[in-house]
Amino acid sequence: MIRDDVLSLLPARSALPALREALDGPGSAVLCAPPGTGKTTLVPLELAGLVGRGPERRVLVAEPRRIAARAAARRMAWLLGERVGERVGFTVRGERRVGPRTAVEVVTTGVLLQRLQRDPELAGVDVVMLDECHERHLDADTAAAFLLDVRAALRPELRLVAASATTDAVGWAALLGGAEGPAPVVTAEGTSHEVEVVWAPPERPVRPAHGMRVDPALLTHVAGVVRRALRERSGDVLCFLPGAGEIGRVAGLLAGVDAEVLQVHGRAPAEVQDAVLAGGDGVRRVVLATAVAESSLTVPGVRVVVDCGLARVPRTDHARGLGALVTVRASRAAARQRAGRAGREAPGAVYRCWSEGEDGRLPRFPDPEIKVAELSAFALQVACWGDPSAAGLALLDAPPAGAMAAAREVLGAVGAVDADGRVTERGRRLARLGVHPRLARALLDGAREVGVRPAAEVVALLSEEPPRSYGDDLAAAWRQARRGGDAYAGRWRQEARRLASAVTGLGPEGAADTEAGAAGVSGRSGGGDDDAVAGLVAALAFPERVARARGAGSFLMASGTRAETAEAGSRLREARWLAVAVADRPVAAASARVRLAAVIDEATAVAAAGALHSRGAEVRWADGDVVAREVARLGAIELVARPLPAPDAGAVRVAVAEGLRREGVGLLRWSAGAVALRQRMAFLHGELGEPWPDVSDAALLERAGEWLGVELDRARRRADLERVDAGAALGRLLPWASGAAVRFDELAPERIEVPSGSRVRVDYSGAQPVLAVKVQEMFGQQESPRVADGRVPVLVHLLSPAGRPAAVTADLASFWREGYRSVRAELRGRYPKHPWPEDPSAAEPTRYTTARLKRERG
Repeated sequence: MIRDDVLSLLPARSALPALREALDGPGSAVLCAPPGTGKTTLVPLELAGLVGRGPERRVLVAEPRRIAARAAARRMAWLLGERVGERVGFTVRGERRVGPRTAVEVVTTGVLLQRLQRDPELAGVDVVMLDECHERHLDADTAAAFLLDVRAALRPELRLVAASATTDAVGWAALLGGAEGPAPVVTAEGTSHEVEVVWAPPERPVRPAHGMRVDPALLTHVAGVVRRALRERSGDVLCFLPGAGEIGRVAGLLAGVDAEVLQVHGRAPAEVQDAVLAGGDGVRRVVLATAVAESSLTVPGVRVVVDCGLARVPRTDHARGLGALVTVRASRAAARQRAGRAGREAPGAVYRCWSEGEDGRLPRFPDPEIKVAELSAFALQVACWGDPSAAGLALLDAPPAGAMAAAREVLGAVGAVDADGRVTERGRRLARLGVHPRLARALLDGAREVGVRPAAEVVALLSEEPPRSYGDDLAAAWRQARRGGDAYAGRWRQEARRLASAVTGLGPEGAADTEAGAAGVSGRSGGGDDDAVAGLVAALAFPERVARARGAGSFLMASGTRAETAEAGSRLREARWLAVAVADRPVAAASARVRLAAVIDEATAVAAAGALHSRGAEVRWADGDVVAREVARLGAIELVARPLPAPDAGAVRVAVAEGLRREGVGLLRWSAGAVALRQRMAFLHGELGEPWPDVSDAALLERAGEWLGVELDRARRRADLERVDAGAALGRLLPWASGAAVRFDELAPERIEVPSGSRVRVDYSGAQPVLAVKVQEMFGQQESPRVADGRVPVLVHLLSPAGRPAAVTADLASFWREGYRSVRAELRGRYPKHPWPEDPSAAEPTRYTTARLKRERG
C-alpha cells in the first residue's frame, strides 16, 4: 500500500508543477532541493506516474555510489509498499534487481555509461535524473555530456533532470539548455526542521592535513565533540570523517560510550550499511561515516551531525602514473550537505570542528574529478563515443590536456586506440568489461595465458583493493580471499564471477583455454602457481610498474620511479622482481610506496612489459666521462650491458657536448693566456657590445659548436676535452668576418708601454682595467692610459720599488699634484737608492736605482 501519509509531507511536492512544466517544454531542468525534501524519492515516483496523476513513464535515476543507489531504490519501494525489483529496482555493478514491471530504475553513473555505450538511444527510457550532480564525479559529468548528445542527435524527446541540494545551478542550467538558453532552475523549499550550527574548533591549533595524514589531536578532538553531542542532544549522532582509517581510530576513542558505534564507508559490509539505513531498535547510535553518507541517504534517527571538516580525494601524478589519496578541507557545499543529514526527520544540530571565521575561507564547491583524476577510463569512454579529444562534448570543465595526453598513452599501449586516438575493436571489447582499461587489458590478455577464472579472480582483487589486513602480497591476498568469509571476500567472489562471465560473453576473441594458458606460466616465479598467475596479471595491468630490487626493500620500477615496500616483515622485501599492483607516492616523498605486489621473475617481467623492452647502443656522458655500451633495458631498468668498442662518431660527439654542458667550460685547458684573452673579450663586449662576443659560461656553451667544432669532432673522452687549448679555440669567436678583429689588440691591448719603456700587462679581470706599475716608471706621464678607443681610463696601481701597492689613481696629473708628496715622504726613507724627485711630472722615468740610472747616462 502506498504510504501517502509520508509522501504528502515531502516538501519536494511543491516543485513538481514547475518541474513537469520544464520537462514538457524545454525537456530539461535543474532541480535544487535541500536534503530531506524527497528529491531522490518522491520526484522519480511522480515523474514515473507511480504516485500522483502524471502520465506513466520509465525513469532512470543515476546515483554516484552503489550504497546510495541501493538505498534510494529501497526507500522508494517502501513508499510504494512493495519489494525492490517490482515497480522500483536498481542495478549496480555485480547486482541487478529489476522486473518486467519496473518503472523506476536506480543505477550508478558507471552503469549508466555502460548502458549508453551499448544503446545510445536508451530505448524505453523517458526521463533520466542525474542525482547529486554537485559532487562532480567524472562518470556523472561524462554521462551528462553523452545524454546531451543523445538529445541533440537521436532523441530530442528524452527528458533530463540534474538534481542536487547544493549544485552550481547556473552552470548546470547553461549546460543543459545549450544554444537555446539556460534550462529552467526549479527550486523546492527546504524542510521546516531547523539545523542549529554549533562551532566547535579545537582549543589548541592542530597541524593541517598532509597527504593521508590527519593530526591525531584533531581525531581526539572529534571524539570529544561526539561525546559532548551525546551529552547535550538527543537522537543518534552521524560523524563525518575522511577515511576508514580515521573512522577506526575515532571508534577506538569512543570505547565505553553509552551508544552503539557503527562504521560506514565504501568497504563496509553490505549488512552493516543496510543496518545503518534501516534505523535503530531503541539503542542510541553513533554512526561514523565517510562522504558516502553525504548524499541521497537518510539515516533514520539522526538528530546530530559532527563534521570534522575534511574530505579525502584522489590526486594523480601523471608523469609517474601514480595516484594517491590526499586529505583536503571539505567545501562549503559538502558542509551544507552534511549538516542537512541532521534535519531530515526533526530539528537537529551540526557541530562543526572549525571556527566560524574559517568557514568563509572554505572552497565553495569540491574540485571537479575531471580536473584531478587519472583519465584513461574517461578517454576510452569518449573514444568509444566517437569524440576522442572530448572537444565536442558538453562538459562543465574540459579535461586537462596533460592528463588526456597521459591517458591516450596508456590506451595506445594496451591497444585500445590507434595513432589518431580512434578506438580500435580491441578497445571496444576492453570498454565492455566494465573495469579500468588497464585491468581490462590484464583480464583479456591474462585469460589467454592463465585461464579465464584465475585472471578474473586476480583482476577482481585489483578492481577493489583488498583490506590492509590482507597484507601487501597479492598472491597471499588472493589465497585469503578464496578462503575468506568476510564481506570483502563475498564482494570479490561476486565481481570475479561477473568478470569471468564478461570475458566469455565477448565471444572467441575474449575466451581463453584455461588449461593451456595456465601451463604457459606455471611456476615461472618459483613461488607456486599463485605467484606466477598473480604476478603475470598484475604486470599486464601495470607493465611500467614491474620493478627490480635495488636492495633492502628498495626497487626501481620500469617507469624510472623508485619504490619502497611498506611492510617491514613482508616477503616482498626479499624478492628480486615485483609486479607492483598498487602504489602511491606520499606528498613530498622521494619514492613510491608499494601497497600491493606479486613476486615475479625476470622472464615474466619481460613478457608482460614487452613494449618497454629495448636493446641497443647507448653512448652518453655518465660519471664524468663518455660511456659507450650495448644495453638491454626494460624501461628504466638495465638488464644487461657490455662495452661498445666502436661507438658511432655522431653519438660520441653528442655525448661529449652533453658532458661539456653538464660540467661547463672549465672542463677545457685554460692557460693563463687563455684566461687573459677571455677577460679582454669580455671587457670589450661589456663596454662596446656588438660585434664583440659574449664569452660568459652560458654564452660559450650555447655557441660551443662555433668555437669548439673541430675539437668536439675529435674528442672521444674527457681526457680529450682536458687537452683542448681554450685560448686558441676562443679566438675563433672574434669578429673576423666584419674586420673588427684586427683592432682587438688596439682596443684591449694585452700590454701597455709605459714611459720607462717597459711593456706592462693590463689586468682585465675586474670592473675596470688595471695597470700595476712602479711609481718611477711613470715619471713624466701626464695622463692616465686609456683603452677601448679612449673611452675607458685604466686604473693605475702605483707600486713601491719592492712591488708593493703605494697608490691607486685613474688621474695621473692629479696624483702628481696632490698625492705624490705623501707617497714620496713615506717611501724615500725606505728606498733611498731610488730617485724621488720633487716634480715627478718632469722627471726622467726609470726602472733602475739612482746609481744605475747615472751609469746608464754616463
